[in-house]
Amino acid sequence: MDEQRQDKARLSALEYHEFPRPGKLEVRATKPLANGRDLARAYSPGVAEACLEIKANPADAARYTARGNLVAVVSNGTAVLGLGNIGPLASKPVMEGKAVLFKKFANIDCFDLEVAEDDPEKLAAIVQSLEPSFGAINLEDIKAPDCFIVEKLCRERMNIPVFHDDQHGTAIVVGAAATNALRVTGKRWEDLRVVSAGGGAAGIACLNMLLKLGVKRENVWLCDIHGLVYQGRAEDMNPQKAAYAQDSDKRSLGEVIEGADLFLGLSGPGVLTQEMVARMAPRPIIFALANPTPEIMPELVREVAPDAVIATGRSDYPNQVNNVLCFPFIFRGALDVGATQINDEMQIACIEGIAALARATTAAEAAAAYSGEKLTFGRDYLIPKPFDPRLIGVVSTAVARAAMESGVATRPLDDIDAYKRKLDSSVFRSAMIMRPVFEASAQAQRRIVFAEGEDERVLRAANAMLEETTDLPILIGRPEVIEMRAERAGLPIRPEVDFQIVNPENDPRYREYWETYHELMARRGVTPDLARAIMRTNTTAIGSVMVHRGEADSLICGTFGQYSWHLNYITNVLGRDGLSAQGALSMMILEDGPLFIADTQVNNQPTPEQIALSAIGAARHVRRFGLEPHVALCSHSQFGNLDTDSGQRMRAALRILEERGVDFNFEGEMHVDAALDPEIRSRLLPASRLEGAANVLIFSGTDTASGVRNILKQKANGLEVGPILMGMGNRAHIVTASITARGLLNMSAIAGTPVAHYG
Repeated sequence: MDEQRQDKARLSALEYHEFPRPGKLEVRATKPLANGRDLARAYSPGVAEACLEIKANPADAARYTARGNLVAVVSNGTAVLGLGNIGPLASKPVMEGKAVLFKKFANIDCFDLEVAEDDPEKLAAIVQSLEPSFGAINLEDIKAPDCFIVEKLCRERMNIPVFHDDQHGTAIVVGAAATNALRVTGKRWEDLRVVSAGGGAAGIACLNMLLKLGVKRENVWLCDIHGLVYQGRAEDMNPQKAAYAQDSDKRSLGEVIEGADLFLGLSGPGVLTQEMVARMAPRPIIFALANPTPEIMPELVREVAPDAVIATGRSDYPNQVNNVLCFPFIFRGALDVGATQINDEMQIACIEGIAALARATTAAEAAAAYSGEKLTFGRDYLIPKPFDPRLIGVVSTAVARAAMESGVATRPLDDIDAYKRKLDSSVFRSAMIMRPVFEASAQAQRRIVFAEGEDERVLRAANAMLEETTDLPILIGRPEVIEMRAERAGLPIRPEVDFQIVNPENDPRYREYWETYHELMARRGVTPDLARAIMRTNTTAIGSVMVHRGEADSLICGTFGQYSWHLNYITNVLGRDGLSAQGALSMMILEDGPLFIADTQVNNQPTPEQIALSAIGAARHVRRFGLEPHVALCSHSQFGNLDTDSGQRMRAALRILEERGVDFNFEGEMHVDAALDPEIRSRLLPASRLEGAANVLIFSGTDTASGVRNILKQKANGLEVGPILMGMGNRAHIVTASITARGLLNMSAIAGTPVAHYG
């Protein structure tokens, strides 16, 4: 079984890298090139103006080129992840992945450069020659001690930040976790006795950082594969290890672990035993960071030291030490102030920012993103979660401030608070906005039933759910058809092995289902014979009954057929206990952020009351994504200038919202351009109550709302998440026939998030 899972994971990873196009990166233009005028400015003769400005003032390269937001990830592939020396070409997928993380977490553009050079001095010279092209260099996966030499030479000779993430990224996150671990245990840096296993680049860098934070060198005991690093040892030594050599006759980890306060592991599985843990100091701090298998598993530590504070490198345990908490944000801050280096002050500021964020009262956005998980500072919450949306604002701002205060910023910021606000506003960009939803859905294992289980898109979404989430897919369909289509699509999942299936043609619960449906619908003209027929043929009705009976938590349907047809069966079965369909909300993820459109499906010509309910529901859902709703009621009439039907209904809806005293920003009725452009709106209605650009557009009919949604999809490269069915308590969602497998996965994450009142 383990071999089968490994094969599945391997094939899935390869498919991810190969399709729909090879690799994880592309280059996209940021300026228009649509006509001769654009061409003349982009290239000859207009480009010469930018060249001359940069020649006169080199700092202007950050104004006129991408250099100020461009990082190179450079590796020679000599120490890749847990793969060792696999060479530069084989390391390319890792470096592309690092570039993707830069872009996703901090919106930093990145080129991966794999260099066929093992000589550290020659490699350093190659990196130095790249300075005109890049604003910073991220060295990656270079073996020790070569990495120390390369970084030292580059830092001495280059005037841009050079940062070896394997060393310093790990050290910064370890430093943040250790800072808070000391608060939890009541220990002090100067008293801390540290035992470290692992003499590689990351291990040495972590020890160096602990010294900067206050640990005494004489209290550090470093062990590697050969045992204790002691004075006079000749085997496998280098200057970096020698700096921690102890004058001792002890030789093994087991001998030096006695009374240790902190175990720092960056070595391999099984290095630390329960017997060793039992001999550590009270309230031991154990950072077992080897991946994928730590030096000791947390549950084994708890058996002998229930009061231990534990961190690992794994995402399935609390306190994951993950470099992504650091490197995107330290580079963001460094680039934005034109730092010439990433110095100790900036690294310590990064540590303090990460640590303080974990201690702070949890933000509403983070609470929504990690619904169901206790995010309270303590033993199991030493450092923030990687998708905490506050990281970029807090950490990058701290780094930028430290760069300015330490004198390495060439472009200091005039207003550091405005800079933080700008960073905070950029968090929910592109697909990043869905990440909090996925993280929230991972905190509970919910059962999501798909009505059209035979659809290949559903099969691909179910496969992705099993790989990427904790939710359990349930597919309605014929087992032989599902198995055949999954095999044809090259998917490893199989019915009743990887997921539950409901076969409309032969399910042991058939009698219970039709009797339940008949009981619900007997006074709506449904006879027993009709109930039997519906439970054999109508998969949306079957899924609704399953949710009603508590056999599933949410239904997703609509990959084919009319939206209204599906809605009819859902409301008949699930529209009880105060639940009713109030509208459909489509979130369009655009290049400059999300835009919510309603009502795209439910009420063709909504009444003022329905418009108001749609606005209220939309605002509730927008907040679920960590955003504050700014709602515009859109119409051909603008602030009363036309007495059209839509204008009248929108004005009436506006009065309803005013009377109800809703707790979100709204305005209407207005044109879409006035909704999206505050300057236009201020000219038309200086006293408008709407602040900034609207992020929710409420329309007076589904034709208009759906049309806008489709235009954004086709002409603005918008990615739709939804439609989200408002008013049904997250018990059902109806997608559209154009949805992709990825869109279904997004909807499953939304459906998979337990909420007290989803709306």
